[in-house]
Amino acid sequence: MSRFDRYLLSQLLAVFGFFSLVLVAVYWVNRAVGLFDQLIGDGQSALVFLEFSLLTIPNVIRLVLPISAFAAAVYVANRLTQDSELVVMQATGFSGFRLMRPVAYFGLVVAVMMLVLMHLLVPASRAALAERTAEISANVTSRFLTDGQFTHPAKGITLYIREVAPSGELLDLFLADDRNPAQRDTYTARKALFARTEAGPKLVMFDGMVQGLTTKGQRLSVTRFADFTYDLSGLIGVNTREGRGVAELATYDLLHPTEALMAETKSNRATFLHDGHMRFSEPLLATVAAMIGFATLLLGAFSRFGLWRQILVAVVLLVVVQAINTAANAAAMKSDQAWALVYTAPVIGAGMAFGIIWLSQRPRQMRRRAGQMRQVAA
Repeated sequence: MSRFDRYLLSQLLAVFGFFSLVLVAVYWVNRAVGLFDQLIGDGQSALVFLEFSLLTIPNVIRLVLPISAFAAAVYVANRLTQDSELVVMQATGFSGFRLMRPVAYFGLVVAVMMLVLMHLLVPASRAALAERTAEISANVTSRFLTDGQFTHPAKGITLYIREVAPSGELLDLFLADDRNPAQRDTYTARKALFARTEAGPKLVMFDGMVQGLTTKGQRLSVTRFADFTYDLSGLIGVNTREGRGVAELATYDLLHPTEALMAETKSNRATFLHDGHMRFSEPLLATVAAMIGFATLLLGAFSRFGLWRQILVAVVLLVVVQAINTAANAAAMKSDQAWALVYTAPVIGAGMAFGIIWLSQRPRQMRRRAGQMRQVAA
């Protein structure tokens, strides 16, 4: 690698790292706010919130890297043009294709990072996140049992516990059931336990009483009990993990789907092949995004007003490529024979980048032909 290649590659990587850090932080904070309200509101600890946040980061990075690569390529090309560094290199005989070589190296680095994310980190993090979500959903104690606070596990149900003992016993429990408009039932007990059964969670109360008040006639009945079981299965929704999702499977399983896997994930063969090949196409798309951003700015010459026109064209081209990618992915999911469509956007994007570089080699010829056409028209 020549000195110029190392210099340009170092500039791209430095700016890429900065943009990636900023975008990941912004995207993560946006996701973390909702996640914090959900987990802390359900009685989870800060450690659980931190664990969930870390498990979502690989997918956030996967979404951010292509944008960061494009932004880094555009920023570096604009800065080097304003500093006349690219102008000097072109004056010394560097062609557009030669200038694109370190950008191609940069694109390969981003593609390798995306491959690691798509094939290893993202599936593993999604599987762990789904597993932990199911565990926490089934953990009724952590969701609704809070010392000294009134909670509402369901509409019409009010629960209060004075203290949750280290052994798991619920001391001095109060439970009000107002679901039936004709009667209000109030349960009190000195202690209680939550029991998880196959039929769902149950509340076992000891040494307490039930007070039933009928709305019509205002009649009060009191029943004392030594032990009483209250069924919570119909009140508290518990998410059970029935099977893995397509995004949690390994790439080999996606490219070689079996009937058992399709039944487990409730997906068809087209979805499997689409997701499997998409793990290869998205890294290519990140490389193409960087090439389009850099190549488009090579169309412009030095200007004190900047290269805002070229930057706008680069953004529009990236939007077009993304629109093609969305349409191709939708078509690929309709048939198991159309999986090759997921590579449509990277191929078209690469063609755009090379076409733009080819056009950048002929600025003088284009101006000469335009002048000749104006003379003929005159």
